[in-house]
Amino acid sequence: MDEALKRTKKVIVVMPAYNAEKTLVRTLDDISREWVDEIILVDDCSRDGTVALAKKLGLRVFVHENNKGYGGNQKTCYTEALKLGGDIMIMVHPDHQYDPTVIPHLVTPLLDGECDAVFGSRMLGGRPLEGGMPKWKYLANIFLTAVENATFYMYLTEYHSGLRAYSRRYLETINFMANSDDFVFDSQIIAQGVLHKMRIREIPIATRYFPEASQISLGRSLVYGLSILKTLIKFKLHKKGWMKFGMFNGRARIPDRKD
Repeated sequence: MDEALKRTKKVIVVMPAYNAEKTLVRTLDDISREWVDEIILVDDCSRDGTVALAKKLGLRVFVHENNKGYGGNQKTCYTEALKLGGDIMIMVHPDHQYDPTVIPHLVTPLLDGECDAVFGSRMLGGRPLEGGMPKWKYLANIFLTAVENATFYMYLTEYHSGLRAYSRRYLETINFMANSDDFVFDSQIIAQGVLHKMRIREIPIATRYFPEASQISLGRSLVYGLSILKTLIKFKLHKKGWMKFGMFNGRARIPDRKD
């Protein structure tokens, strides 16, 4: 609590939302406001009452007129948070699948300047299967994580968690706007960070699956897995100088910050 009160960096929670009306209040109830300066929600053309509820709850809301996808939603999240002067951006899914009570543990290493990003890891948290993770998803996670570690020459226990915190330095250094609008955005933003020598840490988080929590189907998961492998190949080719890819060049164009 003392660190929350004495901090000088602006912390913004960003919520990429799609049909989150049933779980939004539960998610917000678990966010410690002592550690967060502002919460913004980007609605990706929901078909329920997510937008109306978010506005009623006093959140800063941005609405996509057309569905832009999970990656496209994050692009708006980070762009708007940076424009608002955010120093640390925490992605929290409003479907309550990830536990926001760990926000102090996500934020502290960034406040102390120890790293550039902090990821929640369901594998480090232990017992993901007991938490409801499907076995096929668990095994695929282990396989892809092993391949990613071998490609990046680093060690993380998981690359596919949706609970993450990024520093302003991280987001301003990479070209996240060049990434996919689909789920592979999460892997591409890591590849970009690794290429720019960003420091990444992990903290353990619990796994929870329930009917209202968003999940992608087996078919979409296969596409996602293949997209990750394609990203890793591009990373290797770009790093060795054999081919160049725009996603690894330049920086995202972000308007001046508004403190």
